[in-house]
Formats: sequence, C-alpha cells, structure tokens
Amino acid sequence: METVTPYKEIVDVIKEKGGDSFKYCYQCGLCDSVCPWNRVRKFSMRKIVRQGTFGLAEIEQEDIWRCSTCGTCPSRCPRGVNQIEAGVALRKIAAEYDVYPGQAGTVRNVVASLTSEGNSIGGERAKRGDWAKDLPVKPYTEGMELLYFTGCYLSYDPRMRKVAAATAAVLNKAGVDFGILGSKESCCGESIRKTGNEDLFKRLAKENIKQFIDNGVKKVLVSSPHCYHTFKNEYPEFMVNFEVVFISQYIAQLINEGRLKITGEFAKRVTYHDPCYLGRHNGIYDEPREVLKGIPGLDLREMADNRESSFCCGGGGGRIWMETPKEERFSDLRLRQAVDVDAQVLATSCPYCITNFTDSSLDLEPGQALEIKDIAEIVLEVIE
Repeated sequence: METVTPYKEIVDVIKEKGGDSFKYCYQCGLCDSVCPWNRVRKFSMRKIVRQGTFGLAEIEQEDIWRCSTCGTCPSRCPRGVNQIEAGVALRKIAAEYDVYPGQAGTVRNVVASLTSEGNSIGGERAKRGDWAKDLPVKPYTEGMELLYFTGCYLSYDPRMRKVAAATAAVLNKAGVDFGILGSKESCCGESIRKTGNEDLFKRLAKENIKQFIDNGVKKVLVSSPHCYHTFKNEYPEFMVNFEVVFISQYIAQLINEGRLKITGEFAKRVTYHDPCYLGRHNGIYDEPREVLKGIPGLDLREMADNRESSFCCGGGGGRIWMETPKEERFSDLRLRQAVDVDAQVLATSCPYCITNFTDSSLDLEPGQALEIKDIAEIVLEVIE
C-alpha cells in the first residue's frame, strides 16, 4: 500500500500550491472518460482529485505524474475544476519531499541540466546558438523586427535543428529583420514548472526576462507551443508583457501581407495535428490550416480527433522526459489516425509532438510510411 502524505492540513497545503479547485469536484467522472490515458491503460484523474479533496493525497504514487497536462479534462469539466493546477499542486508537494516518478533519475538529470546549462537536454550553454553557425542568422540587437526565441529542442536536438534552420530560411526569404540570443537564451521553464519545480521555473523566467529587457526585445517569435504558452500566460506574473507570436501565425501573416509568396507545389496528402498547448490551451486552430490550405497541390485531411478534440502526443507536463512503455504511447494511436485518413505527411508545430511522432513512425507497418514535418519545413519547400 502506498504511503499517505504526512500532512495534518494537506487540503490547505494543496490550496496554497494552487490546487484550490479540487473542492468543486462532484465526481461525475467526465475527466476519466475523456483522458487519453484511458485509451492505453486504466487511469483515474477523478480518484486523484477525490484524494486531494479529503487530504489523502499519496504523493508517492506514479499516477500523479501521468498527467500530460493536455487540457482535455478541464476544458470539458462541468464544475470548473482545473485538474492541471490541482495535479501540479500535488507535484509541488512531492518535489519538496524529493519524491519523483519511477524514472526519478531522468527528472533529476533534467533539473541538473536546467540549473547548470539553462536547457533540458544536457547541451552546453555555449553551443545553444550553434544551429545557426553557418546560416545567415544574426545576434539580436535592439531595434530589430523581432527576436526568434529558438527554445531547447530546436537548439540542440539534431532533428529539431532542421526545423530551426527552416524557420530562419523562411524569415530571411520574407525579408524579416530578426535575431537570436544564442547562449544568452535559457529554457522557457514551462515544462519543469508542470513537474512541480516552481523555484527553478522562476529562476529561468527571470533570466529570460532580464535578457529581453537588457536587449530591448519587444516582439518574440517562437516555434514551441510550450514557450508560447508560458511567455503569453505565465511570464506576465512577473509584471512584464512582451508581444508573443507563434510561427504558424506569423507565416500566415507574412503570406497575407505579401511578404512571403508561395511559388511551388506540395502535391501530397497532409493531415495536421493540433498541439495541446497551441490549440486547447491557447485557441490557435485556424492559422496553421490557412497556411496549409493555401499551398497548391496540398490535400489537407482531418484526423478523427482534431481541433478542440485533438489527441495528445503524450509529451506535455514533463512527460517528454519520462520513459513510456510502447504499449502506452499516445503518439502511436495518433499515427494510426493519420494512417486511417491515408495521409503521406503528418504536419504539426511542436518539438515534443515531432519528437514523439518521429519515434512512433519507426514502428509503422511496411507500406505505411509517414513523413513527420513542421509547417515551416513544408512552407520552405514551396517558396524556394
């Protein structure tokens, strides 16, 4: 039997950590019925909420670490319970007691890397801008049109570096005056916050805010929905506001303004995946589709779960750093949906989604080849 958290007033502690909406739950079970976990294994968010309501939270149980913070259950809850905030509140308590999921070493390694190098995947800070070394990309200086905040995965991961390079090429083609911070950039902190490490999030956020202010940044372009979410919705907690724009939004704007012209064709069947932190969390559904629909030859097909009902890849909430058994990978189910609509390309705009889908694509049956592409990569092909 798992250990019950040793708090006399645990309900007050949960409230203090941001999980006060526990008390509104009347156990209808809708959260369980829509949770993506219940398509791959048994899982009950309702049980966790119930335990928290009565101060019986078991912080050593694996289940409090399963939530990918996809946003499906709070968007459907009839009582306004924010299960994400409630779950993160429990993780904050667990983190204070150094209690982590079974892959504790992985999470601790991430914490160590974020603390020492400012990124989540073990890269040297000095090499953060190396992806742009041989490209026409400048360091950001005050007065530029925008700062391209590359993010951890696009700075270090070999696959995602290609997305950063494609994005830079698209911006240059449109004549955008932009720059990067390189080694001055730190992780946005969104995902480590969702694991309960509030102190490290605040440290990373303050480092980025200082760099933005010191360099006179007014407008920030991002390729990660997680960066977008935290810059737009969480950094204002520090009494700052920067204009934040997502890459698919910006490409749509550049096309509408005539700064970016589509000259080629992309004659393939394409399906688009709505990343959770771009769609459900921030309501950006139309611009990515507008860009894709405007490309000659592109046959856009919708998967079974799309827009507000998009099926999570499984990478949010810090899950991208945790091992998930093959039979429990959300991304495998999502790829099957793409195959079901006879897509040749699965397009999206999220480093976590692309990473998970690329891994899952390796297990597709012969004859089910599926390319995983960022929208910026597709756009680059039709403007060159």
